[in-house]
Amino acid sequence: MVNESPDTRRHHWTRPTRRGRPALVAAVVLVLGIAAAVLVLLLAREGMFGPPPRTLVIPEGRRASQVYAAVDRSLDVPPGTTEKAAGTADLALPPEVKGNPEGYLFPATYPVTSGTTPTSLLTYMVDTARQRFGADHIAAGARRNHVSAHQAVTIASIVQAEAGTTADMGKVSRVIYNRLARGMPLQMDSMLNYALKRSTLDTTADDTRIDSAYNSYEHKGLPPTPIGNPGEQAMEAAITPTPGRWLFFVTVAPGDTRFTDSYAEHQRNVQEFNRNRLEASGS
Repeated sequence: MVNESPDTRRHHWTRPTRRGRPALVAAVVLVLGIAAAVLVLLLAREGMFGPPPRTLVIPEGRRASQVYAAVDRSLDVPPGTTEKAAGTADLALPPEVKGNPEGYLFPATYPVTSGTTPTSLLTYMVDTARQRFGADHIAAGARRNHVSAHQAVTIASIVQAEAGTTADMGKVSRVIYNRLARGMPLQMDSMLNYALKRSTLDTTADDTRIDSAYNSYEHKGLPPTPIGNPGEQAMEAAITPTPGRWLFFVTVAPGDTRFTDSYAEHQRNVQEFNRNRLEASGS
């Protein structure tokens, strides 16, 4: 056996020839490609690839009837299916609502899979509302304003329907509390619209005489149920109304809502609102 010195051995490592280099590169690429393919297969088995899950978006303020229709469309079931499910589902609702989920179908984005049913979606919505509205500060805020948690949800639903902007929510909430404290009817068109199953800015004298517990021109106090499903900002406004003495408000133009405690000033604001409506319509 021939013994080589360290210096001699150092010069005997192998270099790829000019012809061998492309083969080596090709082998490396092949190995990396196989590794990537294996990774893709593993991820596919875990459901990491494929079409993204569908979602159902419930915006703030939607009424239960609108939520039911949206669920029916999303799940591609016959119209009325979700409303029927709401009547039989064991939903975690406060006892005072007597099984009516209006106000507790929390507005959010919900995942929809092949296993989603109307009942599972309604349960998800109500459970979410219970978590968001059942927080300690919500209960404390309701007590501070001398209302129950359910009444706070009802006030929040009115705020959601009436406020033109998020910034106005606290003021609208204060108007509601001020009117309740004075024993004044709320006289808010959103409740008439709920009773008449419509959404409009046009309210007639005949509308204000309809026979309904939601007619806030004829009946004092809060309506028997929420008039929609409020979001968290409206709920916060319901328990932390902005300090003020306002009793009236009207949105005379987009982004311009006038609040006042003077009936005469309110009438002038209403006249400006009517003029703006006529100009906008070209009449």
